[in-house]
Amino acid sequence: MNGVREAILDLALRRGRGKSLCPSEVAKVLEPEGWEAMMPEVRRVAAGMPEIMVTQSGVEVDPLTARGPIRLRLR
Repeated sequence: MNGVREAILDLALRRGRGKSLCPSEVAKVLEPEGWEAMMPEVRRVAAGMPEIMVTQSGVEVDPLTARGPIRLRLR
């Protein structure tokens, strides 16, 4: 889904370098009513974006294997 990539970049750029966002923020922008169903797609797309770092408790992780809450931010 192309819109996911654009939404991640848009929100990350608006948030600013050094600031992170929750993948659920992206999902809620794209699918306000059914955002939970978008979460796997947001993680999958984020995993393929070299300009995005995915962290958990401040440590870089693979969003496809990480369990629990993650954060997205610009590299």
